[in-house]
Amino acid sequence: MPAYTYLARGRDGSKQKGSITAENPQAATKMLQDRGLQVDKVDEKKGLFSFGGGGPKGNKRVRTKDLLVFTRQLSTIVSAGLPLLQGLDILAEQTDDPNFQTVIDAVAKDVEAGETFSDALRKHSKAFPDLYVSMVRAGEAGGDLDGVLLQLADYLEASEDLKRKIKASMTYPVVAFSMIILIASGLIIFVVPQFEKIFGQFGKQLPTPTMILIQISNVLRTWYAWPIIIAVIVGIIMFMRVYGSTKSGRYNLDALKLRLPVFGNLMRKVSISRVTRTLSTLTKSGVAILQALEIVERTAGNEVYAKAIREAADSVRNGETLADPLARAEVFPPMVTRMIAVGEKTGALEAMLMKISDFYDSEVRATVEQLTSLIEPLLIGLMGLVVGSIVVALFMPILKLSSLVQT
Repeated sequence: MPAYTYLARGRDGSKQKGSITAENPQAATKMLQDRGLQVDKVDEKKGLFSFGGGGPKGNKRVRTKDLLVFTRQLSTIVSAGLPLLQGLDILAEQTDDPNFQTVIDAVAKDVEAGETFSDALRKHSKAFPDLYVSMVRAGEAGGDLDGVLLQLADYLEASEDLKRKIKASMTYPVVAFSMIILIASGLIIFVVPQFEKIFGQFGKQLPTPTMILIQISNVLRTWYAWPIIIAVIVGIIMFMRVYGSTKSGRYNLDALKLRLPVFGNLMRKVSISRVTRTLSTLTKSGVAILQALEIVERTAGNEVYAKAIREAADSVRNGETLADPLARAEVFPPMVTRMIAVGEKTGALEAMLMKISDFYDSEVRATVEQLTSLIEPLLIGLMGLVVGSIVVALFMPILKLSSLVQT
């Protein structure tokens, strides 16, 4: 039987996590509930070299775009007065993703069998994240399911828009850097050997840069060079994967990302925007602050900010305000923590969090535009430096031809 990792809460509200063996996620959830635990998340436990793609049918990841369309349409259906079950049947018929159709059908069957909508969604953790299930549960409890679904759709749309902007900003650098590597490799592998034949006729010592370039060309043209290069790249990837799977490794790598020149500032702004928007959406939907902080911790996307949220949740549980532990973490700018403090004092925390998120969304857009305009000349300069160095190394002996051919 497959093993599953779980995240749950005891009767006293304490967080518990571990692993359990069961036939499927539903059976694992039932076993945990029988122990008196409130299950927040159940995921299939993967091996060290597993790269995803497995799992039971109907519990695979769903594209954010499909989930967004589903949520917005379901909100419209529910607000129009149609029964939830009928809305699920309609959306299952019109979805283009067979996997998502299976998920919706399974959810509809569970709802028809008498389960709540949120409990039915929780069985499909890869399709519906913790935030989604918690907000739906809050909407059911408050009798405002259509409003919560609309908030979810807005949240998913904002998140997807942010992802698109970041991916768009990274496309050009990746393509340009790949072209630099290809051009440099082509020159070294195919052009340098032709010049080496010419230089061999000089019978004199070649300049050091030219000798280094010829040695690199000779190495890259051997049969064993590329398997070694590929093995080194795979080894680095596997090391990063194993190291990143540990708690300390994940934290250190995420901390390193935030210290990267140029991109570190962008990642910091993205993390702050995600944390504040998620927390605002959850609290506005009626989710309790401690539960909201636990969900934000799991969806922060960066372990540095997840640790700050985790410590803040512990402080809030002990009676502190939210702003004070966030300020002590020193990962949020003073403006953010002071606005949160004002929001807590005035009773408008969710509105203040949304203002912070909107501000940092605009900052991300501005930073992406600046990066795009900055990276282009940097990459052009890098290409000129690499290609120019190769050309100079090749032509140095020719420029010194008169001295090399003297007898």
